[in-house]
Amino acid sequence: MKDRRGLARALRDAGVPDGRYWIEDVHEPAPTPPDFVYLRRAPDGSGWETGVYERGAHHPVGRHPTESAACAHFRTLAL
Repeated sequence: MKDRRGLARALRDAGVPDGRYWIEDVHEPAPTPPDFVYLRRAPDGSGWETGVYERGAHHPVGRHPTESAACAHFRTLAL
């Protein structure tokens, strides 16, 4: 996947449940699930972050220089 929108389509087409993942500005389920994998811009602005959200806290798994690299990694987390 090259971008977050394409990634969201691919996950939807693969039948991944909506509450299992969160993609910044593209797929942000409401109400927010208690646990999910996420893809967001890194808080320090240095690129992208993938990780797991559990018990009210973000737990980064990977940092990526590009959106494309983050999407590729995130797909493995979400499937």
